[in-house]
Amino acid sequence: MTATDPHVLLIRLAAPLQAWGSVSRFSNRDTDSRPTKSGIIGLCAAAMGMDRTDLLGDLARVRYGVRADHPGEPVRDYHTVGGGRYPLSPRDLVTDHRRAAAVSASLDAATGASFGSHELAGWYGAPKKIDTDPVSGTLVSGELSRTALITERWYVADAAFVAALQHPDREFLETVADALERPKRLLWLGRKSCPPSGTLAAGVHAGTIEEVFRTTPLLPWPGSPRRSLVEPRPWAWIEVEADTQGAAPVNDQPLTFDPACRAHGTRWECRTRITIDPADQTDEAATTSPWKGIIP
Repeated sequence: MTATDPHVLLIRLAAPLQAWGSVSRFSNRDTDSRPTKSGIIGLCAAAMGMDRTDLLGDLARVRYGVRADHPGEPVRDYHTVGGGRYPLSPRDLVTDHRRAAAVSASLDAATGASFGSHELAGWYGAPKKIDTDPVSGTLVSGELSRTALITERWYVADAAFVAALQHPDREFLETVADALERPKRLLWLGRKSCPPSGTLAAGVHAGTIEEVFRTTPLLPWPGSPRRSLVEPRPWAWIEVEADTQGAAPVNDQPLTFDPACRAHGTRWECRTRITIDPADQTDEAATTSPWKGIIP
């Protein structure tokens, strides 16, 4: 092996829910059918403790591929934000004369009515748009009512993927692998509600992504015996040169994660079937499998 020979870091991506959005907006959060390059580079950057404004360096230069060992199922979440009313507290009435005036008709101290048991129909209790009130001089909410926002969020449920990062510098890939198992920041698979289950890093291997994918057995999965498929041929999406036959453009090449100027570029990938050598699915092969000793 020479310093320029390719090496591949395998990353196990399994969880009850994953979400790999590429064109998400607040009210409609989509997910791709497989992990995006931007999402995986962001995952590694977080594990290494990088700030969003840091240059991505070698992380941006890795070649990327992902294999769908267990593709999972799409799941839609009906989600509401900002709805409901909240009981009034003494502070609400003392600091906001508008609330006090609105509730005074129903507030009857003589009958023993107490603070905390009153609501104002159509008024939102949590403060928004705080500003100084010209009458009382106290800080009050500038938005007294809010309509609940309805959002649609999509996830991939019960899926397991194998992501691959190819780079000639084996030491660099080993540094990334170590960070994934000893992360400096919290990690999740696309969204904060999707923490990974079990081990992430599955070792650094000599060869190209195509070669390593062909010699790596399927990920074990509950209810799916390792040898239930005699000739497993999972789908994979592998980064290629733009002039490769069958290549398609994907706009998920991270340029910077800086919130002030976040940007992505275009890369090219091919979708292909990976034929795993049946010999790599045998009991003998299991003793040297990258999944040996993996915590599910």
